[in-house]
Amino acid sequence: MAKTGREKNTKNKAKHSKLMARKKNKKKSEALLRKERLKNIIKKAQENSDS
Repeated sequence: MAKTGREKNTKNKAKHSKLMARKKNKKKSEALLRKERLKNIIKKAQENSDS
């Protein structure tokens, strides 16, 4: 027999997917920020070595 009442597990699935998306976006933005910082450091080092 089918369950009556509220749907099974849909609330938890939505919450989980939301949290996982947040985690994924955070990791991606941190990687991008790290890349930018490294680029700036390399650029400064090149400028100093050229001078």
